[in-house]
Amino acid sequence: MDLEVVRGAYSAVAARYAELFDRSGLDHEDGEDVALVERHLTGSSGPVLDLGCGPGQWTAHLHALGADVTGVDVVPEFVAHARAAHPGPGFVLGSMTGLDVPAHSVAGVLAWYSTIHLLPSELDGVLTGFRRLLAPGGTLVLGFFGSDDGVVPFDHAVTTAHRWPVDVMARRLAGAGFTELERVQRVSAARPDRRHAAIAARAS
Repeated sequence: MDLEVVRGAYSAVAARYAELFDRSGLDHEDGEDVALVERHLTGSSGPVLDLGCGPGQWTAHLHALGADVTGVDVVPEFVAHARAAHPGPGFVLGSMTGLDVPAHSVAGVLAWYSTIHLLPSELDGVLTGFRRLLAPGGTLVLGFFGSDDGVVPFDHAVTTAHRWPVDVMARRLAGAGFTELERVQRVSAARPDRRHAAIAARAS
């Protein structure tokens, strides 16, 4: 993943994304996904990181439910907007691949479609980085584009992304030191060409 390319691509559409999520919040998310995130990332006494938080809608939602959550994004426009629109939680400009956070210091990590632009060769290192952040028993919730046809690049609306078979992603998580807790898969009714997947996993 070329970080500067991704940052620039999202900066160019940040205002449109912010307007969409200000208007809809999590209304566009499936209730099953919201319940999955709430189930695994609320009720903990430790901090939670929303990595690739975008305009901050998930961070704000978790904060409203009592989580000690901080949103992190590489796009300055997203972070500025999130701070203005959601004054409760903290928001930090930074990359999920280079966080200055002590090892084993967080209870939960949300990476909701924030790994989709990684090259397949980069994924293992990022998942290992997530594992390093989490205290033993901490939880990662990972949302991504699913696939029935192997790991497949495609022309995402912003910049190139990848689809992953859920079983393959689960094996990558296991290799990085995670134990799968739960998974969700479905085809979008609005976009039958898009498969959604999410996995909740515990740091072993």
